[in-house]
Amino acid sequence: MPEEQRDDFKVLYEITQKINSILDEQELLDKVLEIAIAHLDAERGAILIADETSPGGFAVVIFRNFNARKDASEYAASSSVVKRVIESGEPVLAFDALSDERFEASRSIVAQRIMSIICVPLRLQDKTVGAIYLDSTRSRGKFNAETMKFLAVFGNLAAVALQNAKRYGHLTSENTRLKNEISSVHLFPGIIGRSKTWKAALDLVQRVLDTDVSVLITGESGTGKELIARAIHTQGRRKDKAFMAINCSAIPEQLLESELFGYKRGAFTGANVDKKGLIEYADGGTVFLDEVGDLPTSLQAKLLRVLQEREIRRLGDGEIRKVDMRVISATNKDLREEIKAGRFREDLYFRLNIVEVHLPPLRDRLEDITILVDYFIKKASEAHGRQLKRVNPEAMALLLRHPWYGNVRELQNSIERAVVLSRGEELMEADLKLQQYTEDELLQTGLTLEVFERKLVEKTLAETGNNRTRTAEKLGVSLRWLQYRLKEWGSQKGRPDG
Repeated sequence: MPEEQRDDFKVLYEITQKINSILDEQELLDKVLEIAIAHLDAERGAILIADETSPGGFAVVIFRNFNARKDASEYAASSSVVKRVIESGEPVLAFDALSDERFEASRSIVAQRIMSIICVPLRLQDKTVGAIYLDSTRSRGKFNAETMKFLAVFGNLAAVALQNAKRYGHLTSENTRLKNEISSVHLFPGIIGRSKTWKAALDLVQRVLDTDVSVLITGESGTGKELIARAIHTQGRRKDKAFMAINCSAIPEQLLESELFGYKRGAFTGANVDKKGLIEYADGGTVFLDEVGDLPTSLQAKLLRVLQEREIRRLGDGEIRKVDMRVISATNKDLREEIKAGRFREDLYFRLNIVEVHLPPLRDRLEDITILVDYFIKKASEAHGRQLKRVNPEAMALLLRHPWYGNVRELQNSIERAVVLSRGEELMEADLKLQQYTEDELLQTGLTLEVFERKLVEKTLAETGNNRTRTAEKLGVSLRWLQYRLKEWGSQKGRPDG
């Protein structure tokens, strides 16, 4: 093998080691340009990134040996080489740029007497996300076909590393933003309530903050399960580490395993690079498994192993990697019923449910509605430039009567809409456009089966004068089933035999 080719392989190996270890986007780009200029012995260089807000659709983000960023940007904007590469996605090589017919009209090349040019795209799949540009004014033929092959491979490596750095940067900034939402003055700002059931839930949350036990948060949709999970992390001992929220029902089943555990290059078609899974990214921090009841049974055994052994293995990889993390999960399903139906592993349930925090529905904490309404009015008024100061008594009565099957999320959306529609300083009943539920509309409201089931039970109890035995007979269920449901809902209605 020729010495030059061996050098190229060595440099590419070193590049892979260096750039994959850099997660700061700016630092990564600086290192990429430094390596390119040094290896190709170029005089000047720049890295350009696609940017719709900039002239020409791209912007210079890193440059070397231009007098200033302004000079580099002006050169790039007027350079037919850069434009050609960005627009076509194909590399450009000029042995003698001053004599190259392709660039006869390029004033920037002529004015600066540039002799040799090489420019390759930064590509991710079929999309050009930027370019690496190098030139020389000292000699013709500075770059050749082998040089271009090297730089093209280099560009592909750099593009993948850049994408990883962007993702990491996004996760870091999002984590910082979420941590900043929690004030140092109050333990749970934004988590509002004074009802007995809500305070009991928060008291349980406070007790697990300084531990690493697995927590299962249960409750209907809209009760604030993710908010509680983030509060546990942000106020706990792992608050300075990553918080990875994974919605088990939102990721397609065929992609979920690779998203959770990552994969090794070549594990399947399209796996062009090694990729960390979300669980591995959470090493040292917290993994939040939202809607864990929707986790496919095929993955439940693998997740159980992760929780038991604290180790993962990427798809297609024989290497076992240790992970240190706290696990918080949430579900709006009754996992005990899912276990009976064979849809959820009992051993996984007990591993996840060391401590269960149940969040009561809003209709069972009516005393919290008034303070939540005040909080959401203030928040929405500031966001939308309104001057609301109070709620009309009739409007508040309507809010207290509403069943709130969407819980706090529905209340917040309803208040924000009312604030936007209001015309004065007082929120009126006419400003509230609440979803109305009638018996004939129950099947058309988009309610969950759990909510519909509860409404049907409560309606039948009312018809039988709160007689549980007669209610069970009318519904065609066992008295034991009915009593279990009423206990689960915290209902005080009925008596054993009326």
